[in-house]
This record gives sequence, structure tokens and C-alpha cells, in this order.
Amino acid sequence: MAGGTAPTTVSPVTESNASAETRQYPQTFFQPEPGACQVLLVRHGQSAPFIDGEPFPLVDGQGDPPLSPLGLWQAEQVGRRLATEPIDAIYATSLQRTVQTATPLAGALGREVAIEADLREVFLGAGEGGFFRKMSADGHPSIEAMRANREWGEVEGAESNTQFAARTIPALQGLADGHPDQLIAVFVHGGTIGSLLGHALGINMFSMMGSRNSAISHLVVNGPQWIVRSFNDAGHAGPLTADAEPPT
Repeated sequence: MAGGTAPTTVSPVTESNASAETRQYPQTFFQPEPGACQVLLVRHGQSAPFIDGEPFPLVDGQGDPPLSPLGLWQAEQVGRRLATEPIDAIYATSLQRTVQTATPLAGALGREVAIEADLREVFLGAGEGGFFRKMSADGHPSIEAMRANREWGEVEGAESNTQFAARTIPALQGLADGHPDQLIAVFVHGGTIGSLLGHALGINMFSMMGSRNSAISHLVVNGPQWIVRSFNDAGHAGPLTADAEPPT
């Protein structure tokens, strides 16, 4: 071809050289950044019911009911579920329902349960001692306002969302900073889980309420970067729509 470049002949791709040259890129399992701490947030098992005229005993001003029989069974199930995970430390709050829930796992792994009091449940003011449950069932105006405005402080004398977050977020940050490149199980409360995951996602904590009893949520904390890996995993405690009953 005058004044041009001679055409280039391209060899056909054969089966043999295709397999030698083609690279594959499979999906990979999530890997935390170096120095990050993986946190398993576990809500306590079901606690004992509130009975009219029999308020829960208080610890530092907060209701401290034990687990119900169902809650004890849920604690066994979540302990069995997590016993094969490479957990480096176990934490609970100063309220007995979280310690009781953590105990089966601690026994299986031969670890102590350390206490982080600042991860305890939101302070409910006039609703403490179990009265929050009665107020909720009765449609108390302050509970209705709390739900409508997504603000704990609507309950008389209760912590506000801001106060609750100011207590729980630094507490978990401190635990995570103390366990770089490790996995820890932290047994807490439904409100606490809402506060922590709301912070991680930058949303109102009430958007992350409703954690099931004994459910597991997975959080990765690397300094100020918090990543939510999963929420409300309770396959060990029953199907998606109901809690299982202990076998008789």
C-alpha cells in the first residue's frame, strides 16, 4: 500500500495461549485495614418481665433485671454460635443481663468478662426500674413524643440522644483502640447498639433500634473510621420473624 503502513497480521487466540494469558479476578472476602479492630456487638438475651408493684433493682440508678428463662437459653445459643470465632477479648456492661449473656461464651473460650460501664443502656429517668415498659404499653405521652421525635430526652429525666452518644461512642472507641488487629465480643443493650451504629452510619440512632435479643452486629473500627458489616444477625435464636422457644 503506497504511502501507508503495511497491515499487521494478528495471530488468532488459541485455547492454549488464552488459558496462559487470561487472568481471573474473583470476588474476595472483606479484609479490615491494618490496625482495625473488629467488634461483635451482642445484645443481651431476653430479660425478666416487669411486674406491677415490683420494680427492678437499680444499679447506679438503672434497672437491673436478670435474664428470663428464654434469655438464658438465648445466651447459650449465641455463646455456641460465637465459640468458633477467633475472639481475643469479651466485654459486658455493669448490668447483669449482659454479663449473664456473655458467660456461656466466656466459659467456652476460657476467657474473663471485662466490664465497660459506659456502654450500659440509656438512662430512662422516670422510666427506670422497669416502668418504661409499662409507660410504653399504656401509650404514655412522653413515650409517644420520644417515638415521634426520635429523641430519648423526651422521657422525663432521661438522657438525651446527645448525652447517650457522648457516653457510648468514646467507650467503644477506647475498647477498639486497645485491640488493634483483633476481634472482640461486646455484650450490650439495644439502645447502645442503636447509638453506636447510628454514629457509624451518620444517622439518627432510632433508625438502628430494634436489635433482637442475643442478636449480633458486626462493626469494624479503625480510628475515626467505623464500618458496619452486619446488623441484627440472630439466626441462632429463631427464624427471621419470631424468636424460637427453648426445647422442652
